[in-house]
Amino acid sequence: MKISCVILTMGNRVAELNRAVESALNQVDGDVEVVIVGNGADVPDVTATPPDGSAASVKTVRLAHNTGIPAGRNRGVEECSGDVVLFLDDDGWYANQKVVAHVRDRFATEPDLAVISFRVMDPDGGIGQRRHVPRLRAGDPERSSPVTTFLGGASAIRRSAFLQVGGLPERFFYAHEETDLAWRLLGEGYRIEYDAETVMYHPQVPPTRHAEFYRLNARNRVWLARRNLPWPLAALYLLDWVVLTLVRERRSGVAIQAWFQGFVEGLRTPAGERRPMAWRTAWRMVKLGRPPIV
Repeated sequence: MKISCVILTMGNRVAELNRAVESALNQVDGDVEVVIVGNGADVPDVTATPPDGSAASVKTVRLAHNTGIPAGRNRGVEECSGDVVLFLDDDGWYANQKVVAHVRDRFATEPDLAVISFRVMDPDGGIGQRRHVPRLRAGDPERSSPVTTFLGGASAIRRSAFLQVGGLPERFFYAHEETDLAWRLLGEGYRIEYDAETVMYHPQVPPTRHAEFYRLNARNRVWLARRNLPWPLAALYLLDWVVLTLVRERRSGVAIQAWFQGFVEGLRTPAGERRPMAWRTAWRMVKLGRPPIV
């Protein structure tokens, strides 16, 4: 089973990119095909090279402009030849050299497994971020479990399943594209697992560092619901997130204003192809601990 690794870069983190590539190339029994996608930027020269005797390789692709995270990763997958594709942020790196061997073994022996979401650890020893554990009960990051979504930059995906459901929704640009893909994979009967044994390091940074975070977060939640949920569930899902946002951001009028601007944009603009999940899929998500209204 061949493994590929897609790394997006804006070309502005050369040392970090080199570290990420090196961590993928140096996997034991890995022979990883690394595809670096310059998302509207030239790919910097990296000094990392495959170990002697390894069949690992590095390939670069430059996109003419910044197409966003989902489109950039889709282009990377198109350039891959692996049966399983790792997605790795350019400022992240694998914690040890056994990640790929573990991933290969799981995908080879579990044909209904579509995605493994990795455990993300703070390299400075911090407690980590709740959002890095993709389930409602996130208190114990060392506990593996089935989940209903995953972390895009810390994951491994069965390429055939990825292509079967159409890849990541490119219109999203940033935020919730992984959940859209996850819901469609669940609808096809696949499993998604948070695997605490697959560990990567990533600096502990808040998602709000992105200028458009609140607007895109809200817009894409609306698109996610419109694309994937039966209308009664879509209404409940969006109502829940309106309430949660008002509670969480009640002290920040700027954040609430940006969020509701995005919410209205999501209602008024095309969301892409609508393929509502079956009620049995929604019920399966309930049994997995995260009904599609939260």
